[in-house]
Amino acid sequence: MTFDSVCRSSSAVDTHTMSLAEYGEWRWSAAIHGLEPLTMSPYQAGWRLRVLPSIGHILVRKMNRRTVNRALHCWIADECGLSTVKNSLAVLVRVLEQAVRDGVLDANPARVAGWQQEFQRAQLERSSPRSLALPGPEALDRLAATLVEHSFDGHEGWGDIVRFAAWTGTRFGEVSGLRAQDIDPATWTWQVRHRTVSEPGGLADYVCRGRSLRAVPLRPAARMLVAGRLEAARHAPQERLFTGPSRRRFSTAVLREATDWDEVVVGLGHAYLLRHDLRYTGLTWMADAGLGLSVLCEVAERPSPEAVRRYLPPGSAAAPAAGRVPRPGSGPRP
Repeated sequence: MTFDSVCRSSSAVDTHTMSLAEYGEWRWSAAIHGLEPLTMSPYQAGWRLRVLPSIGHILVRKMNRRTVNRALHCWIADECGLSTVKNSLAVLVRVLEQAVRDGVLDANPARVAGWQQEFQRAQLERSSPRSLALPGPEALDRLAATLVEHSFDGHEGWGDIVRFAAWTGTRFGEVSGLRAQDIDPATWTWQVRHRTVSEPGGLADYVCRGRSLRAVPLRPAARMLVAGRLEAARHAPQERLFTGPSRRRFSTAVLREATDWDEVVVGLGHAYLLRHDLRYTGLTWMADAGLGLSVLCEVAERPSPEAVRRYLPPGSAAAPAAGRVPRPGSGPRP
């Protein structure tokens, strides 16, 4: 079939039921029209090896910026090279641009900006994650207080949520899913079993599986934040310990939007927190407090010991020689 005949027949095809993979196969010639032969090979590899496995199953008409960002972050997390990510995103831009021309999409969600900075942050995470931690409890308290000030209703609970996430090295969605029965006050251990996420239809709760199902020790600062809540919920084991306004559940996206997170962290000099939660802070502070490597691996969802050793304080016998980041003092101890 020629390029012109495909264009003439586009109106006769129901693109509303097409997945990205199906649409890409159908409109491939039009999407790559005019592409230099030298560029064709890396674009085809990016489409086949990264785009299709990540988001090929999603309907074209449901493609949005969040979907593209999620795929992009997965490629970066998989340690794909800069040129690999660039070529994969570029071919996705071409295919979705064709979808715009065909009237399937109103705008191209793959035209994202700032992903190079995200790539650089990922490189920094792998080499020296300690540099992405807050410098100490004072900085954490300042961040929590400022987020409460910027929230539209001044909900104090946002501050406690941020503090608890930092002291435990967990995600905000996992803090939202925390029930009273998940904490053992005898050993002060939190069994991470649930998380709350944002979906197109609203918020949804998921059961943690695999590496995400883990035990997190609660240090004194974290115990102080939950002790009163545990007492209040002693007859309601399913009670959530941390909630948003009106005792509603929340997700990472809800917290960020409610507190103007992006503006606050940039204003306080923590721009690296734009797309990350406080897991680096929690793991770094736990390492500074002397928690063992096996415990850190458990909290960090069991990556390789070599990756977790980068959280250990400089000069530690088990710390790697490369990628050390000098830090003042011996770290927060509560």
